[in-house]
Amino acid sequence: MMSVGGLIANDAARPWHRHWPAHVPRSLPYPDAPAWSILERSATRFPDRVAVRDLDHETGAERRALTYAALFRAARGVATGLAKRGVVHGARVGFCLPNGSDLVLAYYATWLAGGTAVPVNAAAREGEVERQLGDAGVSVLIAPRGSRGATVAERLGVPLVDLEALREMEAFPAGNAGAACAPDADVAVLLYTGGTTGTPKGAMLTHRNIVANTVQFAKWYAFEPGAEVSVSAIPMSHSGGMSGVMNVPLSAGGTLLAFPRFNASTVAKAVTRYRVTRLFGVPTMFIALLNDEEGRRADYSALRACRTNAAPLPPSVKVAFDTLVGREVLVEGYGLTETSPLTHANPIARARAGSIGLPLPDTDARIVDLDTGETVGPGASGELLIRGPQVMCAYWNRPEATADTLRDGWLHTGDVAVMDEDGYFAIVDRKKDVINTAGFKVWPREVEEALYAHPAVKLAAVIGVPDDYRGEAVKAFVVLKDDHQGRVCAETLVGHCRDRLSGYKVPRHVEIRSELPLMETGKLLRRALRRSRSL
Repeated sequence: MMSVGGLIANDAARPWHRHWPAHVPRSLPYPDAPAWSILERSATRFPDRVAVRDLDHETGAERRALTYAALFRAARGVATGLAKRGVVHGARVGFCLPNGSDLVLAYYATWLAGGTAVPVNAAAREGEVERQLGDAGVSVLIAPRGSRGATVAERLGVPLVDLEALREMEAFPAGNAGAACAPDADVAVLLYTGGTTGTPKGAMLTHRNIVANTVQFAKWYAFEPGAEVSVSAIPMSHSGGMSGVMNVPLSAGGTLLAFPRFNASTVAKAVTRYRVTRLFGVPTMFIALLNDEEGRRADYSALRACRTNAAPLPPSVKVAFDTLVGREVLVEGYGLTETSPLTHANPIARARAGSIGLPLPDTDARIVDLDTGETVGPGASGELLIRGPQVMCAYWNRPEATADTLRDGWLHTGDVAVMDEDGYFAIVDRKKDVINTAGFKVWPREVEEALYAHPAVKLAAVIGVPDDYRGEAVKAFVVLKDDHQGRVCAETLVGHCRDRLSGYKVPRHVEIRSELPLMETGKLLRRALRRSRSL
């Protein structure tokens, strides 16, 4: 049974349809099915194809490989094991695992058992793990014995399924095809936001949300059934990893190359060895490949479209990576934990540098004035609002936050954006990251992009710092490329920005560092810089 997303009336208000990719319809049919059906369908179509290879992030050695038939059989066995541990419909199942077949099994077995998945990044700090698992009220946790997750489980009194027990469960009887599921109502996953704007909240994504975004994502990027090999190096415990490097390749019968952590040299060698077709990640990942010897000499000839999101893609990085590959492959997209996550993407053949692209099928977007809330026209900045089948149903146990974010059917993203006359959107910055200097508003992204235009800059992050005269001053934190260390000073970078920006936007302070704080996803942590700033 299929359901159709359905477009909203007044199509004239959507200029992006004039630039729509030829292979993508404006509305798509979505299976009225649970999230675990993604794996089931590929196991039926491609039973003997390798679904996932577990690769060592330092050596690239293959630790385990499972075909689709074996992966689906193992997931059903683990689902039986979880049911024996008391997992019933709606029970929250936590897991604290690095990328790999174990994490894929944890997701799909939880869904098959009728539970709600609560993934926590294995590299997260113990306090963060405890806050998320405690907030979700998990009834069982899957994690290696002796890990942070196991320690937290013991402290919370939550039963632990360690890796030895997980292996035993894989051999359990497969039982029924899967628990009864109402895709529109049943919550498939609680994904916690990164907490960049406050206390992390659990976004409740239904089975319908997950399936719809998988279909949208795979169609837009033209995944070829049975012919894809995808690098899975960004954490699949986060929304972008769960969708882009797990569900979408699995839906197309692709092979996942699962790395517990991203290592530029190892990933580059795997790109060559396995003839990788999809390399999805975050900007820092592509920056690392550009600055790595193996990354620069890898064979990227099999690559199709590569997507980056979670943080702005500097145009200079896009140009450099496309030049390295020899053709345009790197395009920017946009999404949120609350939207499963993808809502916007650049057309493969008509990408625009600095733009997040066009809304996906059945996805509507508009920009409203930050003060009045009224819709603004092309070229004017304001808050980005989104609605579509991938938008979450609520935040877990946070009715006030839900009411503030979901209003009149629209998700208020908290991101400031502009739309041009062709319907291409661009993110200016987060509402809460705006710098107010002497009455002028400065968006960090614009200053960061100016810095990235300097050939010596490897990483850049911009924040506002207290200033007695201006209220706030613009401060930049910069990591230089290895071959420019000690050769470029702060004054040079200030002068570079002065040639490209209005005077009030030019950083008054530039601090050169050896590294910048990053989330596990590779996203720069501005809040950590605010805590550690020194003038």
